[in-house]
Amino acid sequence: METDQNSSPITDGAPAIGSPACAARGGRRRDSAIDARILSAARRQLACMGYEGMSLASVAEEACTTRQALYRRWQGKASLAADAIASEMELVALCVSDDPRADLELELATFERQMAAPEQRSLAGTMLQDATDSGSRAEYSRRVIGPRLARMRVILEHARDLGLLDEAADIEVAITLPTGAWYERELAGLAAPAEWPARTAALIWRALGGLATDQAI
Repeated sequence: METDQNSSPITDGAPAIGSPACAARGGRRRDSAIDARILSAARRQLACMGYEGMSLASVAEEACTTRQALYRRWQGKASLAADAIASEMELVALCVSDDPRADLELELATFERQMAAPEQRSLAGTMLQDATDSGSRAEYSRRVIGPRLARMRVILEHARDLGLLDEAADIEVAITLPTGAWYERELAGLAAPAEWPARTAALIWRALGGLATDQAI
């Protein structure tokens, strides 16, 4: 079980445990809205203080609950942070179309919007640090990175099935290129170039031998 290093309560607009506001929320052993309050508090702390500054004790305090309640739902800080990020992501059903090039650009535009959120950048930066434990990285990969790569794989495999990409197109390498390039620019302090989704989609498409839709056989 993970030990909290930062246990000071967060009171920025949140009612303290024992206050009338918290008392009004109580009365049941398992509050049906407690997950939403915990995830909201975790997202706020990730945005304001980063992953290192967030603690289970302060999240519990802000959400008007206890650490025991958090541990009944999450294994530790890493799993809570990953769920907080994943729950805020745009979980739009992936509907591949007959224009997978446009689908790819849309997926990259969604990624760009998500990475504009401070909590997303904070957690992504933490995962790149050497001091981050392997369990935290695995949880982040399972809840955030894995689903994103899977969506891009579906889009590009569909394009290959339609004959729009080379049969030997290296899709496994291609799906890691855009996010890897994004993180590298962030670490270098470089802003994303104008029309990043469209330009990146075009680059990947050409690298995989992509054809325009009207050129398909």
